[in-house]
Amino acid sequence: MTVRATFTLEKKIMAFLDQVAGGNRSAYVNRLLKEDRRRFLEKAILKANLEEAADEAYQAELAEWDATLEDGLGG
Repeated sequence: MTVRATFTLEKKIMAFLDQVAGGNRSAYVNRLLKEDRRRFLEKAILKANLEEAADEAYQAELAEWDATLEDGLGG
């Protein structure tokens, strides 16, 4: 699904967009925003992983679960 958006660009930016978009401004802008969104999500995941790694209580709980899973009670 796509939606239509209207926004204002500086003349120099519009000229650049016309130069690099290869005739399809929407596809170019979509590609740029997808790449930026991917980078944003990667940063958010990294931040969450670092916070998780620094959380001593959480790490202790994970260690308890690891011990539980390794207790030899297989199915």
